[in-house]
Amino acid sequence: MSTPAEKTGPDRRIAVVGLDCRFPGAPDPAAYWDLLMRSGDGVGQVPDTRWLGADFYSPEGEEGRTNTTEGGFIADPDVFDNEFFTISPREAAAMDPQQRLLLHTAWRALENAGVAPSSLAGTRTGVFVGIMGNEWAQLHLTDYDRITAQVGSGNGYCMTANRISYHLDLKGPSLAVDTACSSSLVAVHLAGNALLSGECDYALAGGVNVQLTPALGIFYTQAGLSAPDGRCKPFSSEADGIGRGEGVGVVVLRRLEDALADGQQIYAVIRGTAVNQDGRSNGITAPNRWSQQEVLSAAYQRAGVEPADVAFTEGHGTGTELGDMIEVKALGGLHNRREKPMALGSVKGNLGHTEGAAGIAGLIKVALALHHRVVPASRFATKENGKLNLTRHGLKLLKAPLRLPAGTSVAGLSSFGMGGTNAHAVLESAPAGAVRPAVPEGSVGVFTLSATTPEALRRNLLAQAGELGKRRVPVGPVCWSSNRVKGGHRVRFALPAADTAELAVKLRQAAEDEEVLGQYAAQPAGRPRTAFFYTGQGAQSPAMTARLYRESPRYRAHLEEADAALRPHLDESVLQLILSGDERVHLTRYTQPALFAVGYALTRTLDELGVAPALLLGHSVGEYAAAVAAGVFGLPEAARLIAARGALMQALPSGGGMLSVPAPVAELRELVDAEPLVGIGAVNGPQGTVLSGDLKALERIDAVLLARGLETKRLQVSHAFHSPLMAPMLERFSLVAEEVGGGIPKLPVYSTVRGRLLRDDEPMDAAYWVEHVGAPVLFAEAAERLFEAGPTHVVEIGPRPVLSGLVRRLRPPAGLRTLHPAQAPRGEEPGLPHLAELLAALHRDGLNPAWDAFYPEADRQALRLAPYVFSDAHRYWSKPVRRNPVAVVEAVAEAPAAAAPQPVSARLTLGRGAGLTGPTAEAVLAAVAQVGGYTVAELNAHSRLYEDLGFDSVMVMELKTRIEKKLALPEAIPVQDLLPHLGSVGTLITFFEERRTRVTVAS
Repeated sequence: MSTPAEKTGPDRRIAVVGLDCRFPGAPDPAAYWDLLMRSGDGVGQVPDTRWLGADFYSPEGEEGRTNTTEGGFIADPDVFDNEFFTISPREAAAMDPQQRLLLHTAWRALENAGVAPSSLAGTRTGVFVGIMGNEWAQLHLTDYDRITAQVGSGNGYCMTANRISYHLDLKGPSLAVDTACSSSLVAVHLAGNALLSGECDYALAGGVNVQLTPALGIFYTQAGLSAPDGRCKPFSSEADGIGRGEGVGVVVLRRLEDALADGQQIYAVIRGTAVNQDGRSNGITAPNRWSQQEVLSAAYQRAGVEPADVAFTEGHGTGTELGDMIEVKALGGLHNRREKPMALGSVKGNLGHTEGAAGIAGLIKVALALHHRVVPASRFATKENGKLNLTRHGLKLLKAPLRLPAGTSVAGLSSFGMGGTNAHAVLESAPAGAVRPAVPEGSVGVFTLSATTPEALRRNLLAQAGELGKRRVPVGPVCWSSNRVKGGHRVRFALPAADTAELAVKLRQAAEDEEVLGQYAAQPAGRPRTAFFYTGQGAQSPAMTARLYRESPRYRAHLEEADAALRPHLDESVLQLILSGDERVHLTRYTQPALFAVGYALTRTLDELGVAPALLLGHSVGEYAAAVAAGVFGLPEAARLIAARGALMQALPSGGGMLSVPAPVAELRELVDAEPLVGIGAVNGPQGTVLSGDLKALERIDAVLLARGLETKRLQVSHAFHSPLMAPMLERFSLVAEEVGGGIPKLPVYSTVRGRLLRDDEPMDAAYWVEHVGAPVLFAEAAERLFEAGPTHVVEIGPRPVLSGLVRRLRPPAGLRTLHPAQAPRGEEPGLPHLAELLAALHRDGLNPAWDAFYPEADRQALRLAPYVFSDAHRYWSKPVRRNPVAVVEAVAEAPAAAAPQPVSARLTLGRGAGLTGPTAEAVLAAVAQVGGYTVAELNAHSRLYEDLGFDSVMVMELKTRIEKKLALPEAIPVQDLLPHLGSVGTLITFFEERRTRVTVAS
């Protein structure tokens, strides 16, 4: 037997990279697989929320009645997280629940594929939905007095696909498919063709079916097709008809070559599909053997397989006598010459016939079987229907699970529609190339999660904790996958992690403890505006950043780059001094180049991680690395200049020092002026002045200060930096500076020589760097001017945090955060975990780091995380249908009685704003609440009509009319006048108040 791969020409295979589903007895894919593997039964009594079974039931199936009160029903189909999708309660209540279910399922399927749904916005992603029932419309569109714009847009087959495309902003094909029971497999067929033609690069294909009335059950009964116990028994001797089922499923599809190139996990591969029609046969509702056989043959041909290659087939398997017989004969026409019989089964035995969702239910079953390499037993297979002669047709029912052998396994999937549209798909197991290598332990990551509200965040933290607590997976890929998939919502969570088990514990703690959650979660107002503060001399230590060098390949590369640039100008490698922990790093000739190298390497590392400065400030020699960051000169020029500076200072005579004085500079000026060999070395704050100069002169000043009761501190330095004692080196240094040059900064630099922002006509040239040697370091003045530019974060660049303490003493603006990429607890060597903490803090505050740059290639593997857990606080449903008299149903929105209302404004963490009193405000609030389906208490002045309340153009027009009537305005307001004022409820109130006042004055 030839292998399937030998029969494939150009690769036209489609990968199933993600999926999600809800079926009777199975609220998610894991539960679905469990139901299948234990041959579980998802069928039960008709729920009270659907129709009153006794009103429509007759065991004899008399006219107008159904012969069963059982079927397959999903739990809680009325639950919908409308706030997540920014849909107003009024619109949510009018929407077909099939649309709501598909929105939830499509989102979770994309996350399962390792794709952030928001990342597909604007792309040519296609949506293909199979659907054959629209009972919600039957219930709501017949009461003409209650039809609204929302009821109109909330119904219709087209909207099941269009809702997904609209809310995810997808630009590819978007269509609903109704071929009756084969609808969702035909949707998969169309999605695959769209991918292969290049019409889209991602495709969502799915199906949905919700039973709201007994109408189809009555039809099945009257047509002699309904099973009295409500259960399908495929290919069984007990088969006695169809049992209805419901559910929803969505798969995410890509061209196989693209999925492999992106390293996505693959459930299974679709090798080929085919669709045909019975044409004129023995009745429009009757199946046709020859058409079924032809669609099988066409699918095999397109897949490049022989019938003998197919290990098992998920049959249509309705459990009707005629349907089962024709399907077996169609399969037998191609498989009856097999040496080994092909396994056959049907998920309808577990769920019932899910009608428009039947094909997707079967596809997900086959994909999971190929993924787990085991085919579940077929329910009711133990009582095989002998009349089918399965053995003679080369078939066998699975009475026990079938283990698939190593290598490629091929499966078939059939779905046949009442009316004659047949579909078949050939699938195979994921290629060996899709299996990624194992990840070594010991990696570090940042686990990120986002949600629409703090409560939603807690809910999803618990889900992630529960999932990670059950799995042994490396932390690096877990964190990398979370960075890719779990972003996009306004409440952000970020937690550095080095162990998955510990991560699971911390996630649970954060979900359950408000204080812990506050440490790792935030709701940023925008992107951070970051200032880099570069540490000066005094921050050095032996082995500084050595651990980070070992653990971060990016930092290692940039520190080596700086060392290579410095080496021609030094007699030692600063890199080797650092790594060896050599105490000579405290010698000025090495200190200054080493600090520059660390500052340069940290800057470049952060830049590649997506952390770029908006503002720059350097304390003394810190300005050299800041100048390179600002584009004043390149690394080679800066390296030469800083090496010359350190060497020339080291060569100066000893006898100088520096004295830290807790007093304002103005109080010390007289003492300094009296000593020609002493100068102001630095002004670090209102009570932080450093004097620099001759040691004997400093001793005289110190004695005076001690007499005044000031406690001074002698700094451990080799020379009197930034003092008159630097003068002997200036001539030789200026020669190097003239050759190196310098230019205008390309980023704002707050100079500690000038104590302010450098102007556009102030270059950091040779004259500047010469002045820099002896001039006082005006850190406090420069920092205070920088604070006026509105930074949100100060990131200190250096081997350890020194300036952060000075910043806090300057009383910076409220909310300004100070961070350090190598800040570690006392006694702990800073390394990659501390860089991870910096990224986590910035991400919480609105930054989107370049996460790929943080992880080694081995960690960049997609792992499937627990999908988003939607809120179950809101329920939208209809009153049950009664037989006599037929009642007009009314959409109702329900929330659990015990739960406090969850206002939309809670997402903004704002209470009711000012300006919401008076007749105009009351009229506007009442109209907004009425049009959107809110209570007035849920609204505030900051509630945005579009982004928060889910308004659209149709709702805005209705809102305008209602407000005009409530305010009794004499004439309609032109739409173009209103549009600029639709930002929020508050702006709308202001607009109408001005209009109302204008009318009053005019009259």
